[in-house]
Amino acid sequence: MRVDILSKEYPPAIYGGAGVHVAELVRALRSRGDLDVRVRCFGGPRDEAGTTAYPDLPELVDANGAVQTLGVDLTMAGDCVGADVVHSHTWYANFGGHLASLLGGIPHVVTAHSLEPMRPWKAEQLGGGYRVSSFVERTAYESAAAVIAVSAGMRTDILRSYPSLDPQRLHIVHNGIDSGLWAPDRSPAARALVAQRGIDPDARTVVFVGRITRQKGLPYLLRAVRDLDPDVQLVFCAGAPDTPEIKAEVEGLIDELRVSRSGVHWISDMLPRAEVVALLSHGTVFACPSVYEPLGIVNLEAMACELPVVATATGGIPEVVVDGETGWLVPIEQVQDGTGTPVDPDAFVADLAAALAEAVSDPARARELGTAGRTRAVEAFSWTAVAERTLEVYRSVAGSSA
Repeated sequence: MRVDILSKEYPPAIYGGAGVHVAELVRALRSRGDLDVRVRCFGGPRDEAGTTAYPDLPELVDANGAVQTLGVDLTMAGDCVGADVVHSHTWYANFGGHLASLLGGIPHVVTAHSLEPMRPWKAEQLGGGYRVSSFVERTAYESAAAVIAVSAGMRTDILRSYPSLDPQRLHIVHNGIDSGLWAPDRSPAARALVAQRGIDPDARTVVFVGRITRQKGLPYLLRAVRDLDPDVQLVFCAGAPDTPEIKAEVEGLIDELRVSRSGVHWISDMLPRAEVVALLSHGTVFACPSVYEPLGIVNLEAMACELPVVATATGGIPEVVVDGETGWLVPIEQVQDGTGTPVDPDAFVADLAAALAEAVSDPARARELGTAGRTRAVEAFSWTAVAERTLEVYRSVAGSSA
């Protein structure tokens, strides 16, 4: 079976959970040895057999970003003809998969990592391009031979966003984690990586890792940590802001924190995995204040490094974090307009603050939950299992018309 996998992100250009998913899924599928897995991604050339990259079209250099994306999709679609299945990830590649399906009569599988109707704040970032991305996503989902949701919560969101979609074409395949790559590292070298950032590896520490985007809820976290004990360190690995406005908001809140307390560390650059692992391994608790999270690979990464998680009880997060066993789930009542905004932001911030305070007040208990979290990550979320379940979906649609 030949499978063409289409993605905007692919190593070394990965900036989010979808990119991690694609890279690990491809590796797991190729390791079987009985599949022809070809990757078609955005950007500059990749030095990897079976992988082809497609740069932006120079003719569209001044076009809206969404139109530039469609240009790349157009160039990759024709190369998919001959595949048994085409599998696209995120709206960026959905149009390429949809066109390939029409051109070659190939069944198109879509994995839902996020949904445009659930992220209306992207209109701030893309302008009219958000209407284009929404059109592309809707068309791809409603035409696909199969749609894979990364959580039961995501499946519910898909059916709410696209009610005409046949539920029989929806499959749940959770994200995974490579527990060999993501594992606790408290070696002298790892301690040195933490210390070189000015962070005390022995102090109680709250860690956040994520992009500066509305869905990640960082402003809520920055308000929630204000009253934590003054000796608790705060480490925010946060970069790639969606808009200048949210960047300015986060900068202002971090500046306020620094006025009132020490031990505030903001790392805005993308870190290599070894340094992220070191930071997670020397933390006390991981904070995930997301208001929208289909599953949350970042929580799995923290758990695999034996770090307990304080996370919002939204989307697919409760399918990963077990309240009282691997961390703390923070309740949230959300406005039903697609933004995920808390109905009562102050109550959400207060509940988040209470959970974080409980986590750092008893480091021994936090370590127990962290150990349980790694066990859960290893046993329930292996990429081998993800690949097998994804292959089952391929086989169910192969030979059918998309």
